[in-house]
Amino acid sequence: MKYLVVGLGNIGAEYANTRHNIGFKALDSFAEASNVTFSTLRYGALSETKIKGRSVWLLKPSTYMNLSGKAIAYWLQAEKIPIENLLIILDDISLPFGQIRIRTKGSDGGHNGLKNINEILGHNNYNRLRFGIGHDFTQGGQVNYVLDNWSSEEIKILPEKFKIIHDAIISFVTIGIERTMNIFNTKEKIKQN
Repeated sequence: MKYLVVGLGNIGAEYANTRHNIGFKALDSFAEASNVTFSTLRYGALSETKIKGRSVWLLKPSTYMNLSGKAIAYWLQAEKIPIENLLIILDDISLPFGQIRIRTKGSDGGHNGLKNINEILGHNNYNRLRFGIGHDFTQGGQVNYVLDNWSSEEIKILPEKFKIIHDAIISFVTIGIERTMNIFNTKEKIKQN
């Protein structure tokens, strides 16, 4: 059984530590914890790891955020991975910083990466893990905010958030998306109350 876990982001040093690149950062952290490295292949940086006997491909598209769908469609087809075994990790300004929300489908919510994926795949029925980056910006300041670097306070908290994402990826691969949503979305609700 094969899985594709995609972290959305933009290539290039100028984007490396920006909020929009949380998908790349989360996969870098997961790969490091799994003791695997990325290789530059067609449409992205790719790595493979095993989780309880299952092959898990980690993909950081090199197509830039707004054309992410091309890389995802290519690797789903190349590795013959069913759409239900796809998980996309991305930033979300509608969630408070550090909160995660896992869904099996939904609108693009104004996220250009998801917009392109929906267009290329022809539907929005795929799993996604949204990572809250907050919305501490004035009207018209959204682009600058998502493309700005993390604050020093946020940087201190990110490692513990990456651990939650690691656990969610492992859960998705081993026990499925429905139970993973029940566990991780519930944890987040409890934390808020």
